[in-house]
Amino acid sequence: MSNRDAKDALFDGLASIAKALASGRRAEIIDVLAQGERSVEELAAEINQSMANTSHHLQILSRAGLVRTHKQGTWVYYRLSDQRVSELWSALTDVACNHVAGLDALVDAYLGDHADIPHISRDELSDRLGSPDLLLLDVRPTTEYDAGHIPTAESVPIGELEDRLAEIPSDTEVVAYCRGPYCVYAVDAVRMLMAHGVAAQRLEDGLPEWRLAGLPVETSSGADDAS
Repeated sequence: MSNRDAKDALFDGLASIAKALASGRRAEIIDVLAQGERSVEELAAEINQSMANTSHHLQILSRAGLVRTHKQGTWVYYRLSDQRVSELWSALTDVACNHVAGLDALVDAYLGDHADIPHISRDELSDRLGSPDLLLLDVRPTTEYDAGHIPTAESVPIGELEDRLAEIPSDTEVVAYCRGPYCVYAVDAVRMLMAHGVAAQRLEDGLPEWRLAGLPVETSSGADDAS
């Protein structure tokens, strides 16, 4: 093999990661798995794809080394292969946000006009964790909360929030968070809370970015999440 052929093969190998992510559905799978492991069935429902299509996407991600599996009884669960995959996904979304023309319009089309939604930085929230006048709500699905959440956060999935508004003290400031900067759950939660007269804001991004910043994460068992 010539040096040129060897170099071509090397860079084709490096580009295999980009090829594996060159699908919106596979990118969405990575985004979901950044919250915690999921079964094929759960992923198929989450990304609104058939089991066959979801399995196909997972096979491509697995061949690229981005996801791995483990079995519990007859169930097969997928997870990100390691934290560097989450870091890669975070970097990719940052680059897209800063350099892809028209992305802001796509974000607004999904999240709605959210310029008026107050937000809080990770550092500020970290400093205020445990404050008696702050209620932190994790509005992701319960399975994601169980897999890892910010300490002191209460699990109130977005689908349950309206029915549980009476539980929220009117004199308490609320911060809601979800999967990341492009997750609609926290935006919808803050809109709902503000409409009911509650002082609310959303975390600037989500649980994966909090974890990548080295901030504490707990599982429902109470143990620190070291992943």
